[in-house]
Amino acid sequence: MLESLVASLIIAFVKLLTGAQAFARGFRPHAAQRIYFANHASHGDFVLLWATLPPYLRRKARPVAGADYWNKSALRRYIAGRVFRAVLIDRERKEDSPDPVQQMVDALSSGCSLILFPEGTRNTTDQILLPFKSGLFHLAGRYPRAELVPVWINNLGRVMPKGEPLPIPLLCTVTFGATLPRIDGEDKAAFLQRARDALLALRPESPDDDTPSDEASSDVASSDAASSNAATPSAAPKDTD
Repeated sequence: MLESLVASLIIAFVKLLTGAQAFARGFRPHAAQRIYFANHASHGDFVLLWATLPPYLRRKARPVAGADYWNKSALRRYIAGRVFRAVLIDRERKEDSPDPVQQMVDALSSGCSLILFPEGTRNTTDQILLPFKSGLFHLAGRYPRAELVPVWINNLGRVMPKGEPLPIPLLCTVTFGATLPRIDGEDKAAFLQRARDALLALRPESPDDDTPSDEASSDVASSDAASSNAATPSAAPKDTD
């Protein structure tokens, strides 16, 4: 299919441009349904995160993205809709706009995982993280079966700085953290603070660090191989992306 070819080209380009290294800190890449929530500094964030997932997880992962950006041109609509199967959210809610949380619940109900950015928009400020929107809290409450996995994306904002016509090649890392536990009866503020703290715990000590600061970090591909060895040989589909 054309979409598979386009996906393969995008993955190759992303890895060539960024050196895309993925690390795990308490994360096991087994075939569970997940909500990956990450920091957001670039339009390319979900592409990098998606590209670093093992192939059998990548096929089930759908990014949540802003409809205003990805519907601007036929090419963007094709990439978002046909290649990434993105859940496009109207960030400027109108009376006839669909409920964004229900859109995400519907995607999860179909068996997919989601890639979500709780800041709600790109962080182009000097703050490490913008305040989290409430969507992650409501989604976690309405679909409790999905694991909540924090992911820190490092350096991509410098590869694709706002206003620059061309990307700047720099090494980028994606660090997957341990599943965020659920606490019965937890209120929104406490939940979002825990989610925020889980993300910040994955952040390198310096933005220039090539790898996470935690010595226990391991490459996601190595973790994936270990998981595959513990399963049946046919558990992980062949990568055709």
